[in-house]
Amino acid sequence: MLNHPEITQSTLAGLRSLDNLNWSLVVFLAFVLYVYMTAVEEKRWNQISAGLALYGVHWFVEIVNALIQHFSGHALWTASGGSAFIILIGVGIEISFMFSVAGLILSKLLPEDRSLKILGINNRIIFAVVNALLISLIEIPLAASPIFHWVYPWWGALTVWIFVYIPFFLAAFLCHDARPKSRRIFLGSLYALNVLMLMIFIPLGWI
Repeated sequence: MLNHPEITQSTLAGLRSLDNLNWSLVVFLAFVLYVYMTAVEEKRWNQISAGLALYGVHWFVEIVNALIQHFSGHALWTASGGSAFIILIGVGIEISFMFSVAGLILSKLLPEDRSLKILGINNRIIFAVVNALLISLIEIPLAASPIFHWVYPWWGALTVWIFVYIPFFLAAFLCHDARPKSRRIFLGSLYALNVLMLMIFIPLGWI
């Protein structure tokens, strides 16, 4: 049995609607621009790469979730209300703004020594797993609220942690340490794929 199956249709009804737009989005955008412009000013390209990597994986995952909704009738999660603009069925613009800077901000916590081990495990992996766990725990009260829902009973904090947030932070922190050429290849390929999927699937009405 699904959790709140009626939510899917109500979320789809508000998908990319302009009815709820408000001025708070200008503040969020200014915050994102400030974070990135400060990093550019300080030439912290590794942190910028971490931010862009996490955000690119975020978009890929949200597109996949929207495709799951199209082909199965229900997404794994829905941004069911309270957003000024629902971009895809599982994400509102506010949370997307947050993810746009999450990788950059949290990469500031990484030890300078990329080879340092914690409990015998590379620190990048440890930081990715721990950050992913914290974010997945934040989803628990969100999923209990009217603004966000886990649709399937088997989808929850554990699955989000493993299949969504660990890949987010692994991509961010590994890209943070990668060579410039490798970063460009990874980010260019990831964003090209996302843009291609959006250009194909939105006109088809799939997402």
